[in-house]
Amino acid sequence: MAKKKIMIIDDNKEFAEELKQVLNLDGYDAVAFFDGTSAMGMISRIKPDLILLDLKLIGKSGFQVAHELKSFPKTANIPIIAMTGFYTKKEHMELMKICGIRTCLIKPFDAQELIAKIKEVLEKGGDKS
Repeated sequence: MAKKKIMIIDDNKEFAEELKQVLNLDGYDAVAFFDGTSAMGMISRIKPDLILLDLKLIGKSGFQVAHELKSFPKTANIPIIAMTGFYTKKEHMELMKICGIRTCLIKPFDAQELIAKIKEVLEKGGDKS
């Protein structure tokens, strides 16, 4: 069975690289991007099975990236797990619904929480929202 591809989009390069290492060690094929524009430019080539998306990016926000992804038929069903340390639970729940984001991890989170959330989302299949 092919490794599941996970795209990480986070402007904190050190954090994104750490996530990439954790996911690669757990058997995923992870790639990291440090801004939404670069990630959007590569999404059709990479064809990720899941996206880990920081909501507070420099330039194009994670909410904008999610909205764009949900606007195109080729990317609309890619599940997105948002990551944030900025928004409160109530704030991010409302914003996530608007952008079609399935679920959210509140930073800081540990590797086990991350892997469990990824497995849960991948088992449910494509995002139908």
